[in-house]
Amino acid sequence: MNFCSDNATPANPEVIEHLAKVNQGLQMPYGADDVTERVRLKLCEIFETDLAIFPVATGTAANVLSLSLLTPPHGAVICHEESHINVDECGAPEFFTHGAKLIGLAGAGAKLTPDAVTAALDWDWRGVAHHVQPACMSLTQATEYGLAYTVDEVKAMKAVCDRFELSLHMDGARFANALVGLDCAPADITWRAGVDILSFGATKNGALGAEAVILFDRSREQEMHFRRKRGGHLFSKMRFLSAQLEAYLSDDLWLRNAGHANQMASELGNGLAQLDGVDLVHQVQANEVFVRLPESIFKNLRAQGFEFYDWPLGGPDCYRFVTAWSTEKSHVSALLAAAVGKK
Repeated sequence: MNFCSDNATPANPEVIEHLAKVNQGLQMPYGADDVTERVRLKLCEIFETDLAIFPVATGTAANVLSLSLLTPPHGAVICHEESHINVDECGAPEFFTHGAKLIGLAGAGAKLTPDAVTAALDWDWRGVAHHVQPACMSLTQATEYGLAYTVDEVKAMKAVCDRFELSLHMDGARFANALVGLDCAPADITWRAGVDILSFGATKNGALGAEAVILFDRSREQEMHFRRKRGGHLFSKMRFLSAQLEAYLSDDLWLRNAGHANQMASELGNGLAQLDGVDLVHQVQANEVFVRLPESIFKNLRAQGFEFYDWPLGGPDCYRFVTAWSTEKSHVSALLAAAVGKK
């Protein structure tokens, strides 16, 4: 049983089936196909606004292309110190921005707060040639600890952005999971709350390998076309990326998948929390469970072949379990039984 990551899962059959349907006949290349435009129109409907989309194959591509659009080489990106862009992108944000600096700030649950950002920027970096110039802020939704920024929290961060003249980017690798947990409209935690660009994730939630950069301000669209091409992320047969997104968005598959993953995480978290010596590190709000395990439970799980990640950033004896669209209730039950030594 693999609870390491939602990247370990198979693609959803509905995505595979739709790819086979799209794999018929000829379509114009490089995003000029009918499928890509249908996806854009569907996202306009979902987010209740006109927007531009740029399908890409990886979350890293979505994040770094977005940041490159918002940040000059002498700029700075304000982010959480444990954010994916700061820890897990192998310097790609700095590379694609041609040298911008990531400034990582602390915050419980991998959340930025208005006070933390204000304290970092309040001594006024503007116009001082010795310092990078703060250009944008990046929020992860859901965070690296599976917590969701509420609508009011996003708006509060936007107010800080406005004060310091920053753009606002959202890393939405698990956007669907956060959205389902919050039970709000997609627009409410994005453009209505002040988000300029969203990295819209699908790979972790049922796609083979497809994400999208969503621009809520279409005035930036032409520049992104060039940045995506120059960065090597313009697919010639774009329809096959877009077909994954089309299936993902059809019949609310993305929300159904996320809802199931969240439910499995909730059941897993509640079950583990009832065991002696287990402490939940954070409330379960999406599809990730962070717990401190006693050595006996850790050994029981490893002995029966369960896979999950050590999470040293969370403190001693902290571990991460991730559920997904394909996690079955029997998988959760088996893990909980194994934790106490049952087979």
